[in-house]
Amino acid sequence: MILSKLAGRPVLLAAGLVAALVLPWFVYPPVALDIACWALFAVAVDLLLGFTGLLSFGHAAFWGGSAYATGLIALHSGLPFPVAILGGAAFAALLALPIGFLSVRLRGIYFAMVTLAFAQMVYFVANQWRDVTGGENGLQGIPRELFGLDLSDPFYFYYAGLPFILAGLFAAWRIVRSPFGCVLMSIRDNPARARALGYSVDRFKLLAFVLSAALSGLAGGLFAIGHGFASLQGVYWTTSGEAVMMVVLGGIGTLWGGIVGAALIVELNDYLATAGFQETGIITGGIFILVVLLFRRGVWGTARDLIAARAAARRRPAEPARENAETPA
Repeated sequence: MILSKLAGRPVLLAAGLVAALVLPWFVYPPVALDIACWALFAVAVDLLLGFTGLLSFGHAAFWGGSAYATGLIALHSGLPFPVAILGGAAFAALLALPIGFLSVRLRGIYFAMVTLAFAQMVYFVANQWRDVTGGENGLQGIPRELFGLDLSDPFYFYYAGLPFILAGLFAAWRIVRSPFGCVLMSIRDNPARARALGYSVDRFKLLAFVLSAALSGLAGGLFAIGHGFASLQGVYWTTSGEAVMMVVLGGIGTLWGGIVGAALIVELNDYLATAGFQETGIITGGIFILVVLLFRRGVWGTARDLIAARAAARRRPAEPARENAETPA
């Protein structure tokens, strides 16, 4: 059993890597890039929601704020786009420091509402500071400079940006499987006991908040470079809500669930838009309600539990037979 689990993880990781590599061969490359960016964004939100127990409706500030910062760096410095993306992620982390410092002391709906309020403040600044952000027009014509390489084809740019997505996903995976991640889960389950054991709960929450914001900024910056623009939609609160919906749809606290949820939502939205259906929110909202009612642990979480339950049921009849065979006559 233990060996099968250990063997299953590399197989699952290899399958995910292969899927990421072949995705633009089966999906329109810009849509493939959207899936990758939203997957990292959803994983970043799940890092805070599923493993720390903090529901944030303000992560649009880090996704969209990084998009603006990345765009400004790329437009005015002429640096390669990887530098601009890393600069946007750093900006998101710095922005998260004061927001997190003022928010992590709250819990539940109060934390969610405070983060939402801060995100709306960022939206207001982006809308009013037209000389820098472009206001309602946003930043347009963001370049994809990389040492003179031609990355105008979305197919080739997908592979140029994929290492950032994989690095972000690996960072999230490493965080939740480290001693730091174990502390975060203990804070999620019982903050009073974690505090009694000597852990600074607020400090760990703040660090998790900043790390989640940095990963969100990494995804938002790549999204802006990939599409060549940064708009107010990126910092609007519905962007946060969509990321949370992806996490819940895929499965809270699984990491893989965020990736699955992002793929389902982005692909569904693209299919509906291509078909000429305007009210995509009605369909996605209906599917979200059905998943919440029928699959309490999300699509990925429910599938994982069903597979584990079937594997356990197959082992049960064999265990008593083995015990009887080993019992001396």
